[in-house]
Amino acid sequence: MSENFNKGKRGAIIKPDPNKVRITIRLDGDIIEHFKKQVHSAGGGNYQTHINDALREYINSHDKSLEDALRKVIREELKLAG
Repeated sequence: MSENFNKGKRGAIIKPDPNKVRITIRLDGDIIEHFKKQVHSAGGGNYQTHINDALREYINSHDKSLEDALRKVIREELKLAG
């Protein structure tokens, strides 16, 4: 019995997240290996997702530092004004 794939569609079975953007980027091999090892030790996953998460954590922590600095300045100014 032969399978008929005349109505088959090519491409990804699971559609990619529309919020994700496909890019090409060159990273050092040891960086890629680090994230691949993390995925392997976790029992599976996607190393690209881990890289994305690490970048997001970096951005959030630096944004938080700016927020903390602004709050400190505002508190100090309010003390001087009051």
